[in-house]
Amino acid sequence: MQGFKTLWVPGTDHAGIATQNAVEKALKKEGKTRFDLGRERFIEKVWEWKTKYGNIILDQLKKMGASCDWSRTRFTMDKNYTLAVQAAFLQYFKKGWIYQGERVINWCPRCQTSLSDLELEYKEEKGHLWYIKYPIKPKTYIVVATTRPETMLGDTAVAVNPNDKRYKDLVGKKVILPLANREIPIIADSLVDPKFGTGAVKITPAHDLTDYEIGLRHNLKTIQVINEKGEMTLKVPYSYQKLKIFAARQKIIEDLKKINLLGETIDYSHQVPHCKRCKAIIEFLPSLQWFLKMHHLAPKAIKTVKEGRIKFHPKRWEKVYFDWLENIRDWCISRQLWWGHRIPLRGETDVLDTWFSSALWPFAVLGWPREIRNLKKFYPTNVLVTDREIINLWVVRMIFSGIEFMKKEPFKDVYIHATVLTKDGKRMSKSLGIGVNPINLIEKYGADAVRFGIAYQMTELQDIKFSEDNIVMGKKFCNKIWNAARFVLQQISKSTRTPNFGVGASKSKFTNADKKILKSLDAAIKSVNKDLENFRFGKAAHTLYNFFWHDFCDQYIEDSKNQMRLFDKKSIWTKSQIITVEQTRQLLLYILLTSLKLLHPFIPFITEEIYQKLPLHLPKFSEGKFRQIKNKKKCLMVEQWPIAR
Repeated sequence: MQGFKTLWVPGTDHAGIATQNAVEKALKKEGKTRFDLGRERFIEKVWEWKTKYGNIILDQLKKMGASCDWSRTRFTMDKNYTLAVQAAFLQYFKKGWIYQGERVINWCPRCQTSLSDLELEYKEEKGHLWYIKYPIKPKTYIVVATTRPETMLGDTAVAVNPNDKRYKDLVGKKVILPLANREIPIIADSLVDPKFGTGAVKITPAHDLTDYEIGLRHNLKTIQVINEKGEMTLKVPYSYQKLKIFAARQKIIEDLKKINLLGETIDYSHQVPHCKRCKAIIEFLPSLQWFLKMHHLAPKAIKTVKEGRIKFHPKRWEKVYFDWLENIRDWCISRQLWWGHRIPLRGETDVLDTWFSSALWPFAVLGWPREIRNLKKFYPTNVLVTDREIINLWVVRMIFSGIEFMKKEPFKDVYIHATVLTKDGKRMSKSLGIGVNPINLIEKYGADAVRFGIAYQMTELQDIKFSEDNIVMGKKFCNKIWNAARFVLQQISKSTRTPNFGVGASKSKFTNADKKILKSLDAAIKSVNKDLENFRFGKAAHTLYNFFWHDFCDQYIEDSKNQMRLFDKKSIWTKSQIITVEQTRQLLLYILLTSLKLLHPFIPFITEEIYQKLPLHLPKFSEGKFRQIKNKKKCLMVEQWPIAR
């Protein structure tokens, strides 16, 4: 509407873990697993699932009125997109930035794959803190506190803080690891919190990320005592081998009691990591994975935001962005799934993290690396609108990918929208039955009412507590627009034209009511344009609501009735009165048309419907020249956007 050539590319990613989980759940109902089918047949099943369910989100977007170019719909597993993923991987690989190595990673025993830190969900759980005595020869001991006694069989040290005077004389001595009967050292490390438990902690490099870092610094052994299935390995004493984690925990506690090495047990609430997709408790395991080095990419992503080439709205979200990048570790890009982009190296069965492919979206959907026509037209893009939870999962990765492969930032502005919560302020959840399906709301109130009702609530706060009352308000507003349009259409004739308010137009015959509404309209246009430019959508919605309902409907339409003498049809009109009546009709049409334009981004369906009922030939103002150009109207979506006059 502002005269720009615009593009909104619709599409979906393949959601590796989530999609594979969905198909595996369906198979489970048939008493089967993916291993019963084999890789090829399982992938066929996934494609069948995608065909059946994959377009639901796109259909919802259409019903919501998203004005995408649907002919360009993309999917990250499309053939051309897959070529882009392979090209990106190989470019990184040739630079030496992708490598394979064994590290302690986040592992989901249910999904049977590695996960990034960003794919975890920490939940507070009530558990216990066990105090365990580790003997020191000849007759003393040191007490450690732990929430996970089952991992103690893989301990390779006990650590204390170097500034903790209680243990100064013990550093360098050896303790006997209970139940395993191995000697392990007492070491000092600054990562130990002297306020936790007794200030002495067990170090299990194979099953804790912090312990892994400590182990690297002190050259400690890494002994894996839990496997990928969540069972004890063969590296533990025989009586614990192949036990599930909680069974092993219980047995270890009982055995420690028998030999008088278990101290007090206290109730303890702590944050436990879960898989965001399947909700299983995460294990930390050493695993051979593929990694992307970040020390080349992170500084560029930091610099581009600090120098203002990319701006966050609201600005406070920059801190989330910087905090993660400034403490970033190499990105584990491999996943032990069957659904996804296979790592393009001979004999490799792992697939790439879904976010690796999603990171290429701004340029891969435009034809990179083979086609450049659309890239020249539309890259870099302007605006990314997204949720705060994926700033690091997606936004960061698109930024450094754009800089690396296109040598330009992928967008200029990042708008982090509010999250819609329940009335009680909880995150919506389909599984818990506290989600709201927008399609149900659309069927009840209409898409325009839903859109406006949500937009009206938007502020710079990070959350919206959903209330159906606002959707009801949106519906009433839509009815008001419809009824006002009916009134205007009843007053105007087929020959009525909107007036030319450009250079040379006579304003001397305007009534005070005319001047007042034009002044209000001008103020509304200025305010709305400023707010849209600054991503203040809620404020713009309030301005439009107040102008249309109060200034136009409540005030000017009532004034117009007097000006057109609708209630005194027997009167003989003078020439001046006839001009006033015609001008009032023109002004009604002008205000209505301009209002429809301003409202269209918020309320696309009703505004378009009303627009199609307006007189066939409507003038358009040529920017800069302020002259009327009579064109046959097509649709409101490509009408000229209002500017303040």
